[in-house]
Amino acid sequence: AERTGRPVREVITEAERRKRQEAADFARASVGLEGFKISEEVERQTARFIAGEIDLAEYVDPAR
Repeated sequence: AERTGRPVREVITEAERRKRQEAADFARASVGLEGFKISEEVERQTARFIAGEIDLAEYVDPAR
């Protein structure tokens, strides 16, 4: 299936996946230190971004 003219699942390297995971872990910890909790929907979107299912633009603006 296609959404914006490109495949829904992008091929990313293991290094890119690790980089995305580390960034998400850092953000989650930072938000937690502020006393907030990330919603389940944002966690699902984050998992999709880490897996390469969506790109950064769609992760930041899922309404695209």
